[in-house]
Amino acid sequence: MQWVLATIIVLCVGCAEQQIQPLPDIYPSVPSNFPPLPVPPDNPITPAKAALGKTLFFERRLSSDGTTACASCHLPSRSFSDAPNQVSRGVGGALGQRNAPTLINVAYRTTLFWDGRASTLEDQAKSAFMHSAEMDADTVAVAALLRSADYRGQWIAAFGDTAVTMRRTMQAIATFERTIVSANSRYDKFVRGDRSALTHIEREGMDLFFSSRSMCSSCHNGPDFTNDQFHNIGLFHHYFDRGRFNVTREPRDEGLFKTPTLRNVALTAPYMATGDSQKGLMSTLEDVVEHYNEGGTAFPNKDKRVAPLNLTDREKLALVAFMRALTDSSVLTNPAWIQP
Repeated sequence: MQWVLATIIVLCVGCAEQQIQPLPDIYPSVPSNFPPLPVPPDNPITPAKAALGKTLFFERRLSSDGTTACASCHLPSRSFSDAPNQVSRGVGGALGQRNAPTLINVAYRTTLFWDGRASTLEDQAKSAFMHSAEMDADTVAVAALLRSADYRGQWIAAFGDTAVTMRRTMQAIATFERTIVSANSRYDKFVRGDRSALTHIEREGMDLFFSSRSMCSSCHNGPDFTNDQFHNIGLFHHYFDRGRFNVTREPRDEGLFKTPTLRNVALTAPYMATGDSQKGLMSTLEDVVEHYNEGGTAFPNKDKRVAPLNLTDREKLALVAFMRALTDSSVLTNPAWIQP
């Protein structure tokens, strides 16, 4: 009965003001150049809850046909994205609509999904959990699983009792996801003072990336290389996926999508919300640079900053080299985040 009631109650973890809380010692510390980790006041991070969340993150039995887990579309080996798939597949092989983004540093996102329709990780997890083309969860069956001997010990350790609810399940998954904090790329080492961490061409690319000429950093800024805002970058003449408009119904939001983080971007192709553009699949960083170099495709809502750049071949090469230097390969092997 508790589970059934919880499915009716709208989660409101995003309604309360976020509080700042350090990660437990067993998890990676927040990098020095990052702000403190934002954590909802009603869902503090504990080692036991994060451990339960990790188990649930890889649990395929949460889906209606036992084939799909959170990790099915957010693979640790692909920097918690679904690369190289253009769109993700859910239960029964159902095709999703968009490219599954990385979960690297997802705790810092102010909105979730490409269109920003979720305001918290708890809401995002619930949406994927219930969506018919994703996990399509049978809540009665899931409740029985979480009350079984398979989970009883972990559940009690995390929450102190055996009361299984939708809210707690999503809180555990979100807690694990908040521990996925990463900033140990060669770029980060360079910023921390290792001047040999970047090659000459990577430094050229860095200078161009942060310049007013390319304007890359006007949207991909801050320690996580995203402003968490929505932009139309001229991918199509006509948007079958209308992006942010689907949430706000405001004409000015037609074809706008969230600026993604560029951390580990070399590992998460294909690029853009749907993995493609008017000219075809965006399967390489070279494709992305060329898109911006050409100024994108004409569209009424296109961001005015997306205009022809007239880059040289050397400059294009340098930008790609710099973005590859944002890779933190330790993410792929960290035992705290991969399935035992």
